[in-house]
Amino acid sequence: MTGVGEPGTRGYTFLVNPAAGGGAAPAATLPVAALLREAGARVEVTQSPGSASVDALVAAAVERGDVVVPVGGDGMLHCVVGPVADRGGTLGIVPVGRGNDFARMVGLPTDPEGVADVLLRAPARPVDLLEVCGPEGRHVVAGSVYAGVDGRAAELVAAMRRVPARLQYPLAAVRALATYTPAHHVVRVDGERHEFRAATVVVANSGYYGSGMLISPDAVVDDGLLDVVVIEAAGRWGLIRSLPKVYDGGHVALPEVTVLRGVRVEVVTQARAGGPGVPVGGDGEPLGALDADHDRLAVEVRPGALQLLRPEGSLRPEGSRGAPRPR
Repeated sequence: MTGVGEPGTRGYTFLVNPAAGGGAAPAATLPVAALLREAGARVEVTQSPGSASVDALVAAAVERGDVVVPVGGDGMLHCVVGPVADRGGTLGIVPVGRGNDFARMVGLPTDPEGVADVLLRAPARPVDLLEVCGPEGRHVVAGSVYAGVDGRAAELVAAMRRVPARLQYPLAAVRALATYTPAHHVVRVDGERHEFRAATVVVANSGYYGSGMLISPDAVVDDGLLDVVVIEAAGRWGLIRSLPKVYDGGHVALPEVTVLRGVRVEVVTQARAGGPGVPVGGDGEPLGALDADHDRLAVEVRPGALQLLRPEGSLRPEGSRGAPRPR
């Protein structure tokens, strides 16, 4: 592993998603990069041409000893965390996407001065990641992976072009809930078997997803545990009416919601024969569907897998109930 140096002596490789934030990412890069250069840092900026190129760009940056800095949202972060962790690199984040849920979880600022201050002065601290084996193979996920109606909502968001960013996730959630058919799931957490007819199964590292929804209010990104949130199949309109509760975590008190914890989770789904399957997503990105050919999703925590520049403070979501954390 190549070290990134102490605060004040670092180099940075920015990987910019030019489409993030409705095209705002390139402009958002400029003031942060300027502040780093004014402080004497070496900064290299690359507009990432796509996920296929990220691995080579990350490998070169880590070899130079640079902090790898994705500029974008959770989707861009999803492309980068696996290569950085696998190579023992260090990550910084410039959050300019639609959701920025992982950045919200770890307390990152969004103003240029605050972002630059974290990149220049914050120490690298370990956070957990999720190792996912699903219908499209292996993925490394930072925030959460989910199978069900939220996977459908993520597909709808990806297709939206003219809807304002702040409305995309709420509108997609309502549309998905109004048309989605729940499925039968067998969920094993550390080998213990549970069965549900559920609208969704979420395996969370971060408390937030869907642009600020507090899906797992007691999740902690450095505790070595996965939080599993299962929302069973209440009526569609009941689910829609309860949607606002997800923004403050109040949904976990509903009788149709079950919360489990462990280090390894397996979800086996019995999709309808000939149906579209159960959509799977992670960090806002589509990851295929559970169907007759690929009915199994396996998720395992990778404790402390990623070194992240982040401010000091709690990694528990704002408003967390502070429930005991079994080991």
